[in-house]
Amino acid sequence: MPAKTALDADARGEAGEAVGPLVRGVGVLRRLTEAGGSLSPSALERATGLARSTVDRITATLARMGYVRLDARDVVLTPGVMELGNAYLAALRLPALLGGHADAVADALDESVSLAVPDLDGIRFIHQATRRRAMTVSFRIGDLLPAERTAPGAVFAAGWAEGDWARWRARRAADPADAAFPAVPPRQQPRQPPADDSAFVRRVERARRDGWAVDDQLIEPGLVAVSVPVRDPGTGRPACAASVVSHTSRHSAAGLRSSLLPRLRTAVAAMEAELRTAPPPDPGPVPSGLATWTTASKHELGRDFVESLARGLTVLTAFGAGRSTLTLTEVARATGLSRATTRRALLTHEQLGLVTAHADALDGGGHRAFTLTPRVLDLGFPPLSRTTLARLAEPRLRALADRVHEAAALAVLTDDGSEIQYTAGAGTRRVLTVDVTVGARLPAAATSLGRVLLADREPPPTEREFTGVRARGYALVDEELESGLRSIAVPVRDRAGRTVAALNVATHPARHTLEHCVDTLLPELRATAGEIEQDLHTASRFTRVATG
Repeated sequence: MPAKTALDADARGEAGEAVGPLVRGVGVLRRLTEAGGSLSPSALERATGLARSTVDRITATLARMGYVRLDARDVVLTPGVMELGNAYLAALRLPALLGGHADAVADALDESVSLAVPDLDGIRFIHQATRRRAMTVSFRIGDLLPAERTAPGAVFAAGWAEGDWARWRARRAADPADAAFPAVPPRQQPRQPPADDSAFVRRVERARRDGWAVDDQLIEPGLVAVSVPVRDPGTGRPACAASVVSHTSRHSAAGLRSSLLPRLRTAVAAMEAELRTAPPPDPGPVPSGLATWTTASKHELGRDFVESLARGLTVLTAFGAGRSTLTLTEVARATGLSRATTRRALLTHEQLGLVTAHADALDGGGHRAFTLTPRVLDLGFPPLSRTTLARLAEPRLRALADRVHEAAALAVLTDDGSEIQYTAGAGTRRVLTVDVTVGARLPAAATSLGRVLLADREPPPTEREFTGVRARGYALVDEELESGLRSIAVPVRDRAGRTVAALNVATHPARHTLEHCVDTLLPELRATAGEIEQDLHTASRFTRVATG
């Protein structure tokens, strides 16, 4: 066969090329995302229109991938699915380069600051620096908003071509209540399209003239924002928009312009300087064989494992830092899949809006190069982007307690280091058991949890007991806090290797000797701590995970 060109079937994106199971699997992930991260199989069946047997096979495959868990009667998104959004955010680079600047201006202004990118005729958040208040902004990384109801939308629309405006008008006519944007309240009043059109056009014209835009309670009453474009040094076009978001009890829209806009512009200038001077990304070792595991899973699970779905989703993880644009050949090499399989997966993702192709970047076979789009964040990211360590740990604790038939708990150290506070726990069905009450506090030095946490504190304690805990990597406390209570604990560490929590199993001495605690319970604890750490590292790559 002669070498293909950008005009061959690879470029035409014919519907017949799509991988059906991949389309259906992406649909399941999107419905779970829209529902807040959890649905019963029956609800998924209704939401997707798929047969129950198909839903069961898809969710079993997603569970094998670590993207969902089958929790009692529900299918629940897990932190593993954030690998897909992380691949997009890493390839984009903007959160890594500009997130610190956004956090700094949020601290300086004591207001929430966001970074957003355009997504067709909407805007999508890629970074949030949110202030902790009773009345706070609840948008999440990955949330999609209609352009006309936001300040960044006017900034991006200043560069729209006629085709972009046509798509925007068609969407508004088809969805007058903004039902396709679950992150914003639906419109309650019937709108008058001509008036709405002209109002947004005027806002866009002002944004083009002034270089900034304001949202004066367009999303909902009381919410105001001002937005400034952060321009790409190579193209001069907005790479993203930085916004300060507040509410009318703190600032009016006019007040945002007068008091906060100058400081936001200064911060944006620093962001643009960061983009100009940032060194090329270090891609690290080139991935290979990312999808080769799927064959063994298919052999093990048979028809319950949809291999084409697993392979297709794994294709998205070939992208990342230093790998923002990949050719078909490069994706095939990274995944270990054949070129034909890779090509069909990429075509399917293109039809679904998850990748975009570039005809000006071809591989040796004349195939286009691809980049991920912001729509990858639709696949589970928003519901998990504001999770906590306790929430991540809870299913792991339940599984641990079920395996060892003893109570398990997670705790953190109080600020002064004198006490531990339980943040999550799982009990067991025993007459004699340990009662773990979330929020309860105990003296740190008298508990296995506290000794693990104190041992890794800076500066570390010098007592021999804590030196031993650091060396062993665990603490074993025998009836020191209370007669009949024996417990063993291990640390839980964040992405930087810092101990942020401790995990323990507590038992009665009659059930486990000291030796048995070390030989049997400790390996289970360490395995569970590793699972929690993996979830934490995935979830916290581009989001904040509260540990307290």
